[in-house]
Amino acid sequence: MQLGMVGLGKMGGNMVPRICSNSYHEVVGYDRDPDVVAKAMANGATGVSSLANLVLNLTAPRLVWIMVPAGAPTQETVDALTALLEPGDTIIDGGNSKWTDDKLRQKALREYGIHYVDVGTSGGVWGLQNGYCMMVGGDDDAVARLAPILDVLAPSYDEAHGPGWQHCGPTGAGHYVKMIHNGIEYGMMGAIAEGFAMLDACEFDLDNAAIAHLWMRGSVVRSWLVELAARAFEQEGNDLADLEPRVDDSGEGRWTAEHSIELRIPTPVITASLHERFASRGRGDFAAKLNAGLRNQFGGHAVTRKE
Repeated sequence: MQLGMVGLGKMGGNMVPRICSNSYHEVVGYDRDPDVVAKAMANGATGVSSLANLVLNLTAPRLVWIMVPAGAPTQETVDALTALLEPGDTIIDGGNSKWTDDKLRQKALREYGIHYVDVGTSGGVWGLQNGYCMMVGGDDDAVARLAPILDVLAPSYDEAHGPGWQHCGPTGAGHYVKMIHNGIEYGMMGAIAEGFAMLDACEFDLDNAAIAHLWMRGSVVRSWLVELAARAFEQEGNDLADLEPRVDDSGEGRWTAEHSIELRIPTPVITASLHERFASRGRGDFAAKLNAGLRNQFGGHAVTRKE
């Protein structure tokens, strides 16, 4: 079976050796950066220098997996592929697109007879080793045709939890489930960070890395994120002294908070964790200044002025 892979960065680049090393599937890879194309070739892929060459190197009906940033880069890639592919071919978006964009893309691609599958992909840089958890949306026949690739990319079947990928529903369902997954991730990360901030500030001289490792031993809060916290403390030091207190967001947390309003579902933990990320980037500084100014105005409370 053949798979075209567009975007060979951290995620796409790691998917190539997982497929090539664990199956007889053939990967044809393209990226604007020739260095990562060369790396993919070293890992078993056939490298090409353009989308047109990628399509030419695939036998119809084709499967083309896009692994590029959400938004304009993904849409531009879909548009370019639409002009190159044929009826019966399939475009797979494995990035972090918004589920509403998936629905619009499928509607447009149906006019050309091209299938569209959205795959919410979790696993990060560890996916090569551990496999990728994949949340899939799309038509039954299109997903069934992609299944052999998903089987290789996903973790092996587990008796307790089942396979490492799931056909969640029609187009958009995969990225919708992944959006909620990332919203939950925001809340979990925020709670872990707040707890360790208290451990860092308390009267006791505590070893944060050792505590994170301890919590992995039968604790109710044991999780992969706690395990990664232990790893971060070991690599960066228990005080994380060399890290700036800035946390970016990639969009899914915002979409989760926005959609919770549409659904009228309270999501205070997820929303607060998103706002905390904004605050880490100085977005709350003006409000804090006015807060201090108001206290000074109504109560004569002292303010701290810049030198």
